[in-house]
Amino acid sequence: MGFSTNEDHESVRRNVRSFLAKSGTEADVRRIMESEPGHDVVGWAKLCSELGVAAIGIPEELGGAGFGFAELAVVLEELGAALYPSPLFASRVLAAEALIRSGDETVADAVAALAGGETIGCLALSEDTGTWQADRISVTATPVGDGYALKGRASFVVDGAVADLVVVVADLAGEPSLFHVRSGAEGLEREPLQTVDLTRRQARLTFDGCIARLVGSPGTAPRVVDSVLDLAAIALAAEQVGGAQRCLDLAVDHAKNRIQFGRPIGSFQAIKHKCANVLLELDAARSAARTAAWSVDNAPDDIPVLASVAKAHCSEMYELAARECIQIHGGMGFTWEFAAQLYFKRAYSSALMFGTPDHHREALARRLGLGTRSVA
Repeated sequence: MGFSTNEDHESVRRNVRSFLAKSGTEADVRRIMESEPGHDVVGWAKLCSELGVAAIGIPEELGGAGFGFAELAVVLEELGAALYPSPLFASRVLAAEALIRSGDETVADAVAALAGGETIGCLALSEDTGTWQADRISVTATPVGDGYALKGRASFVVDGAVADLVVVVADLAGEPSLFHVRSGAEGLEREPLQTVDLTRRQARLTFDGCIARLVGSPGTAPRVVDSVLDLAAIALAAEQVGGAQRCLDLAVDHAKNRIQFGRPIGSFQAIKHKCANVLLELDAARSAARTAAWSVDNAPDDIPVLASVAKAHCSEMYELAARECIQIHGGMGFTWEFAAQLYFKRAYSSALMFGTPDHHREALARRLGLGTRSVA
């Protein structure tokens, strides 16, 4: 397997880190997450125009920049390390992949717009219960003239309040199908949700007869959604690895500089053990995430298994790293002034998104052909 990092990966990493050093500091993140759109409009434009992040992994004939999903995972890892709020996950991973994998050639222009960053996309799938499954949706579609009228609502839509293009999973006469609708469509209402993680905005979208366009053939949504959710799990795993690494860095730096009883607290065995344990778990999680990202371009048959392995392990590892970072910082780790609490919130919210660790373990057992019992 050639899933180790190479010069292309490191070049991408250096470029993204250089951008974040100027525009993705902790002060920048705090300013951006409190802004109205929830992301830096100017920074997003630079990421797309100068670094081409939204075009990475998209076929060149659809306006992409070449490379593969492994390079995109490098970008996500670095953005996750900085907690930089951007539409990349919702637009590039969720919306663009849904359109690409639909096989509908008429959406080529929409994909190209997403790849260029001119358009921000999102995927409306989950109902209010928080389940991301194509066969458990509350939005329905009814033929009207040359289009389809959507009725119902979708919750927990990542960047749903700012997206220009909404890819919707709706029930069409008993067949879950894909549709897309523009943000200004009549009958579409967008309500920002209050979330624990302020660095990743979510919204509830209500469709009241808004006219949408069918993407692909009726009934293809389950196949497309399953593949997109696997990619979303891998993308989140990459973010989680980056965030956990930053948690470890913050904890180690604090342990070196915090003096208690006349010596750095990092010299105490209990603190050493915490840091060492996180490091070991992080190394294993990084291997799982990078192997899964490598499989997207090189071993597609392995994606379902590797995606569940990566998401389950990286979720728990990030929670551990964030928790230990706060513990090492002591009581002040919970306070607003310290970055540790921001990573803690991202870690726990990401663990729930697109399936908990238990959900993915059950999925892994099922995909390996093992008997399982239902996990709530």
